[in-house]
Amino acid sequence: MDWLDQVKWDAQGLVPAIAQEAGSKDVLMVAWMDREALRQTVELGRAVYFSRSRGKLWFKGEESGHVQTVHEVRLDCDNDVVLLQVTQQGHDPAIACHTGRHSCFFQVYRDGQWRTVEPVLKDPQAIYR
Repeated sequence: MDWLDQVKWDAQGLVPAIAQEAGSKDVLMVAWMDREALRQTVELGRAVYFSRSRGKLWFKGEESGHVQTVHEVRLDCDNDVVLLQVTQQGHDPAIACHTGRHSCFFQVYRDGQWRTVEPVLKDPQAIYR
């Protein structure tokens, strides 16, 4: 059996993919992959996702320069979530989020509301063309 056939793809042929920083273990982001994105990620050692809004493959960092080097690919116990161990490239400190922050998970629920707890490291208008 092809290793890609072991993944439980959803009705749209996608699987959620979590990018985790290899060193700090910070969860950087969640995106989606189709078969081709996962295949290319493994072959290239670079994170490739499927952009649902654009309907095409998205090479992380293709516009921002914030490329994710992939060290390990894991599949969860139900075979329906992929975990990528990555090194985030392109900026120091590392930026994974399109908002210019280290992680997409920069909001914490406290006292009945969401509070931003991570700073913007670089203005998104300076990142994206």
